[in-house]
Amino acid sequence: MRIGYLGLGSNVGDREAHLRAAIELLRERGVEVEAVSSAYETEPVGEVLDQPDFLNAAIRVRTDLEPGALLDLCKAVEAARGRALDAPRHSPRSLDVDLLLLGDLELGSDRLTLPHPEVTSRRFVLAPLLELDPDLTLPDGTRLADALASLGPGQRAERVSALQIDPPAQSG
Repeated sequence: MRIGYLGLGSNVGDREAHLRAAIELLRERGVEVEAVSSAYETEPVGEVLDQPDFLNAAIRVRTDLEPGALLDLCKAVEAARGRALDAPRHSPRSLDVDLLLLGDLELGSDRLTLPHPEVTSRRFVLAPLLELDPDLTLPDGTRLADALASLGPGQRAERVSALQIDPPAQSG
């Protein structure tokens, strides 16, 4: 089992419902969700800036899935919530589930890079991650708190609320 971190985002429809549904769908498919950050209202970044604000969060998970299988699951969860997987990069979307970190793995392929290549440059990723673990580091020792402190102005990420989710179902 590995500890991993996923980033969640939505800027179409009932954004909070999409984030909550992503957590539930991951749980239903065997991913243990250990912790959930607050929700953050964030401005769009990237190639398409003329779109609604996002609601972002991060979750800490425990899974025995290999990186490729976890990525496939993230994409399946996005599709289940109506994301068009063929839409242009950085366009509006009902749900985005990004695999940010998975244990101490460092990986680079055409499909997946771990840690996520933008984890240290995006306030909407760093703020919720650091809420979950203020001492979080990358496998190379980079402190994410230092990465957040080094970001310049911009990239508004405002904590707006606790993300209300149902507790995991108890087996027994």
